[in-house]
Amino acid sequence: QVQLVESGGGLVQAGGSLRLSCAASGRTFSSYPMAWFRQAPGKEREFVGYISWSAGSTYYTGSVKGRFTISRDNAKNTVYLQMNSLNPEDTAVYYCAARRPYSSSDYYDRRSSYMSWGQGTQVTVSS
Repeated sequence: QVQLVESGGGLVQAGGSLRLSCAASGRTFSSYPMAWFRQAPGKEREFVGYISWSAGSTYYTGSVKGRFTISRDNAKNTVYLQMNSLNPEDTAVYYCAARRPYSSSDYYDRRSSYMSWGQGTQVTVSS
């Protein structure tokens, strides 16, 4: 299984920006569809954004569309989440996740679709 390590979280004021990174181990990173999820205190882990293994498809949950951008750099084995116009409702632990290699984009927003998870990085947005 691929190993995932997130970084880039922190404390930011409302309206600010952060870029999260997720570094993956292994030589076959380019074959993994990747996603970001988040979990706020007392809530279930929810889908944020998805990028296909070819980077040809990206999907977002409605609350972050137009503000967040998911991207990948296969040469660096890294997937990113650029977060702009942050608001306090974005406060959560953010997790990256990987699907099986070359899998389709079906059910991209389901936690059960992902085989590997990182340890998470905390994002706190102050008002």
